Amino acid sequence: MGKDMGALDGIRILSFNHFLSGPAAAQHLADMGADVIAIEPIGGAFQRNWAVANRFVDETSVNHITTGRNKRSLALDLKAPAALDAVKRLIATADVVMENFRPGTMDKLGLGEAELRRINPRIIYAATTGYGADGPYAKRPGQDVLLQAMTGLAAHTGSLEAGPVAIGTVPIDHHAAALTAGGIVAALFERERTGTARKVEVNMLQAALDLQGESITAWMNGANRKGPRGEAGLANWFSPAPYGIHAVRDGHVMISMCKPADLAGPLDLPELAAFTEEDGFSRRGEIATLVQRGMARLTMAEALPLLEAAGVWHTPVEDYDALPENPQVKHLGAFVEAETRGGASMVMLAHPVRYDGETPAIRMTPPALGQHSRELLAEAGLGQDEIDALIEAGAAAQTDRMRG
Repeated sequence: MGKDMGALDGIRILSFNHFLSGPAAAQHLADMGADVIAIEPIGGAFQRNWAVANRFVDETSVNHITTGRNKRSLALDLKAPAALDAVKRLIATADVVMENFRPGTMDKLGLGEAELRRINPRIIYAATTGYGADGPYAKRPGQDVLLQAMTGLAAHTGSLEAGPVAIGTVPIDHHAAALTAGGIVAALFERERTGTARKVEVNMLQAALDLQGESITAWMNGANRKGPRGEAGLANWFSPAPYGIHAVRDGHVMISMCKPADLAGPLDLPELAAFTEEDGFSRRGEIATLVQRGMARLTMAEALPLLEAAGVWHTPVEDYDALPENPQVKHLGAFVEAETRGGASMVMLAHPVRYDGETPAIRMTPPALGQHSRELLAEAGLGQDEIDALIEAGAAAQTDRMRG
């Protein structure tokens, strides 16, 4: 769809990833120009066969729309010796191998780190796991909502009065993806400078901790707190009132950093003028309750200009439906529309980084299962007869199907 460009042009990456974090990390790298080859089972990777909210667009899973672009797909049965041999021949041509299986899975497939380095000493091996390669939790399922619970993210979300809340999206998966992509780019840079090819390891447990770095560090260093969550509608346990969501008569408004006295005039609450900045921490519940009372008297149309005139940082609380019309989102081109293989319209988020002011183009929409199997097997050095034999034996597949 777009011109080839990117810092990683010429870098070949074999992605044995499934679910979300691994495929998302591989897509980041593909957006940067890498030749990412998604190695999938004959029945297709999980993310093309399962969809968030069970939503498929013209047979394309929204998960595959989220993480599948700019990649080529090679469908193989890695338990078949001839297919495994073909992968090893591709490994000899690659710069990076990525996987996010449970620890030990690649070894069972015959593709452990030692074997990869025997085939290609310059290979960078990147593994994303739930909890790390070893340790007491290494074999546990590394799933976003479980990590939210384990690492305090759920305990620190919601209200002090009502209890913990799970985040309404999957931030740990996405943060782990970004960390994995960054680690791989760093390893590639080091290899080009020194010749050393590293193993890059990211685990979702530490990704979840890193995602909460400010809050966890404050807590561990003795910051004052009443509890793990904000009281009286405040957004968190550590920011001064009135930092949080406040209901108006026809919606909700997020108020960010401001002094309590800043709201005395706009909300017609002269008592707020007596509170100091320090009171914002020590008397947060009282202040928040007053602000809630003042905001509840106003409509959105009344509240927003009053807050704006007072210089109070704020914004309405909006749903995803508002994003396409958000003027800054539109200005940034944060959404990209494309067509599925069947011609239906689908919406993707653009690559979130610009290079010299440009967002990388979408070179390929999410591919069909094994769409590039023949060409990739040929690039691995297999002859036409060998490729035909692999496909006839069911050890490889090339299809135009979006699901397995």
